Amino acid sequence: MGVGSTEDSQDGKTGVFRRKVLYISGYDPFPPRRYRELYRKEGAAQAAISGYGLTITPRAGETYGWRVASVMERPAEAEVEILVWSDLVRGSMRAGVAATFLQLVRTAWVYGASGALWRLIGLRKGPMIAALYPAVLLVLQAALAVMVGALMLRLLPASGFGLEWGLAAFAVWAVLEGFRRIDRRLFVYYLIHDYAFTAKDRGAYPAVLTARLAEFRARLRQALDSGVDEVLVVGHSSGVHLGVSVLADLIREGLPENAPALGFLSLGQAVPMVSFLPAASKLRGDLAFLSQCKDVTWVDVSAPGDGCSFALCDPVAVSGVATDGQRWPLVISAAFSKTLSPARWRALKRRFFRLHFQYLCAFDQPGDYDYFRITAGPVTLADRFRGRKPSSSRITAALSPHRSVE
Repeated sequence: MGVGSTEDSQDGKTGVFRRKVLYISGYDPFPPRRYRELYRKEGAAQAAISGYGLTITPRAGETYGWRVASVMERPAEAEVEILVWSDLVRGSMRAGVAATFLQLVRTAWVYGASGALWRLIGLRKGPMIAALYPAVLLVLQAALAVMVGALMLRLLPASGFGLEWGLAAFAVWAVLEGFRRIDRRLFVYYLIHDYAFTAKDRGAYPAVLTARLAEFRARLRQALDSGVDEVLVVGHSSGVHLGVSVLADLIREGLPENAPALGFLSLGQAVPMVSFLPAASKLRGDLAFLSQCKDVTWVDVSAPGDGCSFALCDPVAVSGVATDGQRWPLVISAAFSKTLSPARWRALKRRFFRLHFQYLCAFDQPGDYDYFRITAGPVTLADRFRGRKPSSSRITAALSPHRSVE
């Protein structure tokens, strides 16, 4: 069962290796076809660089995904399925200008008053700069809008009916609405909505998300019963802590008899943004449970160059729930400055949001982390990283101000 079954599943076999991949995105409003196109484009690039075969074909069914056939050490087939929650993200992003400012105030209060903000700043400055960026930009947008309104009042003659005040108010609204409409370039409203979604229940999962995670768990159980050699859950960004809870709840229920190898690949995690909040006892309990579980292999990949993740932070340890029995995660670095060519690294290192997706992309000089070998190759996650030591730069200091577990 679980990791134990992988030890005998590889050696001496020459048949087609089969894998089921369940992918959980971060807080992303875009439809799942975005990930298919990214996989298709970047997979072809990595195959050309690394010299292996990779073929992607459509997949029929009620859920969204695709099929991958590869020729590496031996032939392999993978079926990738996206576990969709983008509709919930879009629903949480419907707030207008005024509501977004209220979200900013409430989110700042939750992180500040709970003590989480100061601990997070001490943990990693990069993601906290990314968190402060939308707050600062939103305040600057408001200041500019007020200046435009004040200028209108100064230039317009007094009408005696307050018309100039109405026009000034309209000018303020127009400036703010204009910024909101170009937010695909600025990411200000997007990030505020992201942090507000987490802070709304002070770290607890909202009911609508809890129901969706139950659906994800059902899809995972079906995958474990599908007769494949490995089931691999991949979580990216905010999808990491969702994956932790899905896996923890499923394993508590019990794995099927003769279950295939079960792996969890977490990429660019931002777990402390949730686990440091006072009501995140469910997540902290899931982290503690999964970290000790022998039925799963959990590899956590991040990179110091990714300013949107808590790079090389052991999400269990920094959340204050590590025990003497901790096995996971294996924390390793994607080392962007080494695995990307100097020219490509120079081109990307200022594109912070693009770098946050680099884990899903091709590398010029891949090390032991190759997303396409892991998801489409003929070696389980357990065997691929067996004996691999964790990064010497990983952070394990227990900094969370809240450590209650459910």
